[in-house]
Amino acid sequence: MKRLHRPLAALLMLCLTTAARAHDAGPVSDPEALGFSSSRLARIAAWQQSQVDAGAFSGGVAAIARNGRVAYLRAVGFRDKAKTIPLQPNAIFWIASMSKPVTSVAAMMLVEEGRLDLAAPVHQYIPELKDMVVAVEKKDPVTGKTELAREPQKHPMTVLDLLRHTGGLVYGVGGTKVDQLYKSLYGNAGVWRRDKSLADFVSGLAKLPLAHQPGEVWEYGHSVDVLARVIEIASGQPFDQFLEARLFKPLDMIDTGFYVPEAKLSRLVDPPASGWGGPPDSVMADVTKPTKLFSGGGGLVSTAADYLRFCQMLLNGGELDGVRILSSATVRLMTTNSLPPDIRFAGIASGLVGPQAGSTWGLGLAVRSDAAWSVVPGSVGSFTWMGASGTYFWVDPAEQLTAVHLIQVAPGKGGPFNYAFRNLTYGAFRVPDQGAPDAARAPLRVDANRLAAYVGTYRFASSSSRDKQERREFGGLGLEIAMQGGRVKVASPMPDAPAARAGVMANDIITHLDGEATQGKSLNQVLDKMRGPVNTSIHLKIVRNEQHEPIELTVVRAPIRAAGADLEVAVKDGKLELEASRALSVLDFEKGAPITVVPMSSSEFFVDGGDHTRLAFRRDGTDQTMRLVLDPGPWQIIGQRIN
Repeated sequence: MKRLHRPLAALLMLCLTTAARAHDAGPVSDPEALGFSSSRLARIAAWQQSQVDAGAFSGGVAAIARNGRVAYLRAVGFRDKAKTIPLQPNAIFWIASMSKPVTSVAAMMLVEEGRLDLAAPVHQYIPELKDMVVAVEKKDPVTGKTELAREPQKHPMTVLDLLRHTGGLVYGVGGTKVDQLYKSLYGNAGVWRRDKSLADFVSGLAKLPLAHQPGEVWEYGHSVDVLARVIEIASGQPFDQFLEARLFKPLDMIDTGFYVPEAKLSRLVDPPASGWGGPPDSVMADVTKPTKLFSGGGGLVSTAADYLRFCQMLLNGGELDGVRILSSATVRLMTTNSLPPDIRFAGIASGLVGPQAGSTWGLGLAVRSDAAWSVVPGSVGSFTWMGASGTYFWVDPAEQLTAVHLIQVAPGKGGPFNYAFRNLTYGAFRVPDQGAPDAARAPLRVDANRLAAYVGTYRFASSSSRDKQERREFGGLGLEIAMQGGRVKVASPMPDAPAARAGVMANDIITHLDGEATQGKSLNQVLDKMRGPVNTSIHLKIVRNEQHEPIELTVVRAPIRAAGADLEVAVKDGKLELEASRALSVLDFEKGAPITVVPMSSSEFFVDGGDHTRLAFRRDGTDQTMRLVLDPGPWQIIGQRIN
C-alpha cells in the first residue's frame, strides 16, 4: 500500500479505492466522478493563496475525501514565517484541540472493553478529585462586592461529564473570579508545564473549585486532559504509549504524536508571526522536544493525511483497512446528542455549540443538529471539531465526506477560515449536469423593463446545493453572544445590523433586556428574548469596560438573514450580468468574474458554460419579494433580494 505521506507535486489528487481500504494511493484525475467540480475545487487553493498574500497565515494544507477516495489534497504557501520554504502536503502541524476527538475515541475503546465506566464518578479513578467544591459568585447586598462562595457538588462529576464538557472544569481564560483561580495552573509556579505529568497536573487541579455544578452547564475546558489521566489509570499505560499502540500504529498514523522527532523537524510548520500568546496554548504548542505532559485536550501534532485516516475510521463506523477500532454502535453514540434538554452553555466556545450555532455535543465531538440555524453548510448529523491553532475537520456521513484543513494562526483566530473552507468544499459539489438548453442555440430577447426589475443584491443563506434547508429569517438584533460566568457577553455584532448601528460593541456585557436581568438565564432564554417581530424595539442595559455608568440603548429589531453569499445582478448592454459580491462563490459565480447569462424565458436564464447554472427569478406570493432560485429543482439554492 502506498502512503499519503510521500512528497507530492503542487497539485495531487489521490484515490482511496474503497471506504473499507481507505488509503490506497493513486492519482484521481476526475473529481467529477466523486461529485465535485474541478474548477470549483480549484477555488480552495486560490482562496488560500489570497490569505497567504494578505498575511493571514503562512500556508495551509487542505484534504477532502468522498466515498473512500481523496478528491483533493493540496498545500499552498510556506512552511516558515519568513516565507522562504514552500509548504508540502505532508507538513506537520500542531493540531491543538483536534486532539480531543482522538482522546475521546481512546476512552470509548476502554468503555467497550469494560475497563472504563461512563456513569462512574471520576473520583473512582482519581480519588483526589472527590472533594472538589463548586464556586458560586455571590454579590454582597451591602457592599455590592462579588465574592466566591463554595458549595458541595450536588452530583459527582462523572466520566461522561468529562467527555461532554459538563463537569465544571474550565480553562480560566475568561474574566470571572473562577477563571482567575484557574490561572494559577499556568506559569513557572503552576502545574501546566511540559516538565510536569498528567498526574502532577490533576493534583494541582484538585485544589481548585469547579466553575459549575456537574451536569448543569456545557463549558469548554480541561475535561479531556483529566480524561487522559483517567485513561492512564484505567489502562495501566502512559497516555502516549496507549495512543501509539492502540490507535496510531493500527491506523498507520505515522506522523501523529506529542512531539516532532528531530528527523521530521524539517516538516514542522512554524508558529504564526504573532506567536501563541499565553498559556494554556503556548505550553502545548512547543512540540519540538519530548514532553511529560501528554495533554489529551490539545497536545498532538499530525498531518492532513494522518488525520484523514482517523476521520475515515469514524466515517466507516469505527473500522479502517480491516482494523476495528470501535464498534459502529459506539461511533453512533459519540456522534449523537449527549446533552440534556435543559443544559446551559457558557464560556469561550459557547458560540460554537448550542442553539445559536445549530449544533449540539456528542462524546468528544460537536454534532450539526439544526440545518436552519447552523452557520455552516452540511448535513444534519455531521460532526466536527477544531483547534485553537486554526486546524479544522469535519465528517459528513450523509455525503460520505471527510475534510481536513490545517493552518497555524493565533489562538481564537481560525473561525473565519474554517467557515470559508467548509463553504468552498460544499460549494464545489456539482449539480447533475443538465447541459446547455436549446435557448443556447436560439437565444431570446427580454424586455429592458423586465430585466431592470431583477437588478439588485440577492443573499443566499448557503453557497451549497447540499444544504436543503435555507436558514430562517427572523426579527433580531444581529448579535453573537456567549455566556461567561452567568453573564451575557457580546462576542461580535453583525456589521450593519441593528445592534451595531445602535452602538453595541464586542465585549459589552448585557445586564438587562427590557428591564429584566440576564444574570442566571440560559443562552436559549436570552436568544428568545432578543428575537421578536420586525420593527419592534427592545431596551438594553450594557456594562462596558472603562465606563463607570451602565449604557442604555433602545434597538429596533430588523430582519436578520444569514450572511452566507451575495450575488449582484446588473444589466449591461441589454443583458443580465451576475457576480458574487462577497468572498463566497456560488456555483458558477465568483467575485471579480462577472458572467452574462442567457435567457430561456422572460424570468429564466442559464450560464452558457461552466456548470450551466440555471436561474429563475420569482416573486414570493406573500410579500412580493423578489427571489433568485439557482438550479430550480431538488438541488436548488434560494436567494432573497435585500436591496
